[in-house]
Amino acid sequence: MRRTLEGTKRKRQNVSGFRARMATKNGRRVINARRSKGRHSVSIVAKKLA
Repeated sequence: MRRTLEGTKRKRQNVSGFRARMATKNGRRVINARRSKGRHSVSIVAKKLA
C-alpha cells in the first residue's frame, strides 16, 4: 500500500533542482549561499528522472 503524500522525482527536480534554482535571481542567491557555506551538495540530484 502506498502512502498518502508521496513526491515524484520529476516534480522535485522541477521545484528544487539545480536548473530550477539557476532560472531565477533568488534561486541563484540560494546556490551561492550554499556554496559559501561549504555545503557538500549545492542542490538535489536525481539519479534517474522518472
